Amino acid sequence: MARYTDLAIPEDGKLVDNITHFARALRRAGLPIGPGRIRAAIEAVAVAGFARKADFYWTLHAVFVNRPEERQVFNQIFRLYWRDPRYLEHMMSLLLPAIRNVSEERPADAAAKRAAEALLDGAEAPERPESSSEPEATEIQIDASQTASSTERLRTLDFEQMSTQEAAEARRMLARMALPVTPIATRRFVADAQGRKPDWRRSLRVAARQGGEITSLYHRRPRTRWPALVVLCDISGSMSQYSRMVLHFVHAVANRQGQGWARVHAFTFGTRLTNITRHLRTRDVDAALNAAGAQAQDWQGGTRIGGCLRAFNLDWSRRVLGQGAVVLLISDGLDRDDPALLAREMERLHLSARRLIWLNPLLRWDSFAPRARGIRAMLPHVDAFRSAHSIASLNALAEAISDPKDRGEKARLMAMLDD
Repeated sequence: MARYTDLAIPEDGKLVDNITHFARALRRAGLPIGPGRIRAAIEAVAVAGFARKADFYWTLHAVFVNRPEERQVFNQIFRLYWRDPRYLEHMMSLLLPAIRNVSEERPADAAAKRAAEALLDGAEAPERPESSSEPEATEIQIDASQTASSTERLRTLDFEQMSTQEAAEARRMLARMALPVTPIATRRFVADAQGRKPDWRRSLRVAARQGGEITSLYHRRPRTRWPALVVLCDISGSMSQYSRMVLHFVHAVANRQGQGWARVHAFTFGTRLTNITRHLRTRDVDAALNAAGAQAQDWQGGTRIGGCLRAFNLDWSRRVLGQGAVVLLISDGLDRDDPALLAREMERLHLSARRLIWLNPLLRWDSFAPRARGIRAMLPHVDAFRSAHSIASLNALAEAISDPKDRGEKARLMAMLDD
């Protein structure tokens, strides 16, 4: 292994220091980077050269980026740190306080905000300069005594708008959440002294052993069993941030004992279907999701919902949907497949499941309407249609699962389809 002093790096420059600082910014933004990868990046740059920006970019990208969801953060930090000579002013502007609705923030701003926080590392945002030529701005005073706590705000914050610190705290909250379910009554019966149905067979059998006289009347109740949970999670480019949070939640459900689920099965889909059930059994959530991401090669790719559902219905439905399984479908419904194929496979999935609940992060918008052809094909074949953009929306899943009459937003949106 060559030492830094043996590498072809200018002696009068600070390229090694700059790469080290850049790697630390990536680590603060959430990328798992240690000293070994920093050394590997410096050695890779020395071998590949840094005369062309494209070569320099892809060299660092190859060393520091392991998962598709890390690309956008890497791109933002690279652009701000290496390409924009006024990156500090740009980052400061991202952190300037503003009074606006969260929903007005563009989705791309989330990665830029994480990049700004990582590079500033706690620096305060500059105050806006005063100008005598402009009228004096009205001072806005906010009484924070009755505002919600930071935890309550985090519960309702959109996953895509969270900073690095907020996303880490949200994952800790998701790890503590549960998804209880009520047991299913079967056609079989079990002896129970408090049961409501007389057990005539047992009563007569005991009476036969006592000379034919019935001295005791036994009772029974329906035997109950726990259903299975099947999660189908969209990992296409438009769903990557939401999918990762939902999979954190599914991992917590799969590893929490005593909450009722017989089994938890998980599948991801983008352009193809991937079974990640065995990875969720790993106790460490980061190791579990890293293994799942390594197996699913279509992270942040395109979307073929109809084809992936067809693969699930043909290969897996009989194995995992038996005995009244509940299916959670997490997707925005933006599909490239034939709508007729998607509608046919959704109908088949609906008939095979005890309940089919569709979680769509697009419902966070008040003006959401089922205009996309994929959404119009899927909506009639679900039992409930709910949002999945925040901790609060995932916490409300217990209501949808426990109440068989819950429909979420389906009735309102179906009325739009009929108009």
